[in-house]
Amino acid sequence: MAIEIGVFHNGASDLPVKNVQYNGDTVAVNDGDLPATHTSAQRTIVNQVRQGILADQLGFDYWFQTEHHFQPEGAELSPNPLLAEAAIASRTKNIRLGQAANIVTWHHPIRIAEQAAMLDVISGGRLEFGIGRGYQPRENEVFGWAYGSTIQDQERNRAYFEEAYDIIIKAWTQDSMSHHGEFMSIPPSYTKWGHKQTHAYFSQEGMGRTLEQVLKLGAPDMYSAGNPVQATTTKLLEIPVYPQPLQKPYPQMWEPLTSPRSIRFAAERGINGYFIVEPNSRLKQNIDLYHAEAEKAGWPDRQNRGEFKRGWDAERRRGVVTCRYIHCVDKGLGDMDRAARSLELQWDYYGPFGFAAVLAEADEPFYDLNTKVTAQMLRDKKVAIHGSKQYVIDSIMEVKEQCGYDDFMFHTWFESGGFQGEEIEAQMQYFAEEIMPVLHRECGRLPKEPSSVDLDVAPRVPVTA
Repeated sequence: MAIEIGVFHNGASDLPVKNVQYNGDTVAVNDGDLPATHTSAQRTIVNQVRQGILADQLGFDYWFQTEHHFQPEGAELSPNPLLAEAAIASRTKNIRLGQAANIVTWHHPIRIAEQAAMLDVISGGRLEFGIGRGYQPRENEVFGWAYGSTIQDQERNRAYFEEAYDIIIKAWTQDSMSHHGEFMSIPPSYTKWGHKQTHAYFSQEGMGRTLEQVLKLGAPDMYSAGNPVQATTTKLLEIPVYPQPLQKPYPQMWEPLTSPRSIRFAAERGINGYFIVEPNSRLKQNIDLYHAEAEKAGWPDRQNRGEFKRGWDAERRRGVVTCRYIHCVDKGLGDMDRAARSLELQWDYYGPFGFAAVLAEADEPFYDLNTKVTAQMLRDKKVAIHGSKQYVIDSIMEVKEQCGYDDFMFHTWFESGGFQGEEIEAQMQYFAEEIMPVLHRECGRLPKEPSSVDLDVAPRVPVTA
C-alpha cells in the first residue's frame, strides 16, 4: 500500500475578495480595477512557478495546473500550463508535471503534441499529459472556432476532442504520420512538396519510410513558377512530428471527469481520471464505474501492464485521483473567514456553469443547476477540508477509506482567492512538515526527504507594481 500526494493550482487572484449586490444577489468578485487585475495576473504566474518548485522541494509527488483565460472576476488563471511547467521543470528533478487539463479543443493537435513532448524531454520524462474539452463559452469561442470545436454544440466539441486525441497519439507514436478525418487533414491533400532534400533523404535504404510512402511523385507543374518546391505536382503524404516524448509509448494521459459518458471514454482508453468537487459517496460511485468499464475493456493501459489496483496503483501510475481544497488553521496559520470568502469567489464563478449538480451525494439526484453553493456547504461535504492539523488528516484518510482506494492518490488545493503567495507557500510548508509524514505512515510509505527550500530563482512581482 502506498500514497502519492500532489498539488493542484488553478490560479486564483491574490486581490482581496469583495461582495457586490447585483439584481438582488450577493456576488463575490475581485476587489480591483482592470489594471490591478493585470498586475495580479503577473504575480499569479510567478507564484505558480515558485510554488511548483517549492512543491518539489517539500517532497510532493505531483504538480498539476489548469488551463484558463480572460478572467477579471478572480477565480482562476492559467493560460499556458505547459510553459509554466517547463520553467518548473528546469529547476526541479523529481516532481511529476501534469495538467488538469490542456483543453485540446482550443489547440491544433500537432502543435500541442509538440509542446507537451518538449516538456517531457526537458523534464527528463516527468510529463503527465492532461486533456479536456472545455466548458466556458468565453474561452471556447475565442480559441476553438478555428477548429470547429464550439461549446455551443456539445456533440461537435466532443467529436473534435476525440479526433484531436487520436492525432496526438499518432504524433507521439508513429515515426511519420498522416491523418484525414472530419476536422483535420494532416498534411493537407493539396500540399506540394518537391524538395530535393526530401527526395534525397527518403531515396536511401533503411530510413523507415520509402520515398513513395512520403511523397506522391508527380511531374513539373506547367502552371507554377518561382519557388521550385512548389513548381511540381508532387504532393506530401506524411510528416514526422518532432520531438516525440521520452516516455514510451507516450506519457500517461489524464482527463478531468464528471459525467458517466466521460468516465467510460477515459476508462476504455487507459486515461487516468481526475475528480475534484465530488463528495466521497459520489466519488466512490465514479471509481466503481471507472474500474468496471476498465475491466470490461480488458484493463487498457499504455504499457499493457494489465489489471491495476482499485482507485490508484502507485507503481503503474494508473487509476483515479481526487483533489480537495486544503486550508490549515493551526499555530497562527490560516484564516477561516478569508478562506470562506475565497470559496465563495470560486463558486460564484463555477456555480452558473452547473457545477453545483455534482456536489450531490451518490444517493441524491443531481442538485438544481441554480443551487447557490456556500462555503459551509463545501466544508460540510468535505470538498473543502479547512481546519486543524488533526481534522485535515482525519478528513483525508476518510476519502481513502470511504472510497475504497488500494494505493491512494490525493491532491491538495492550497491556492485561494484573496491570499498572497507567501500565505499559500506557508500552507504548503506546514502541510509538508506536519501532515504529509502522518499520511505517509498511515498509508504504509515512509516520507521522502525534502530538499532545502530556496525560491530565489523565481522572484516575486511587487504587489504595488
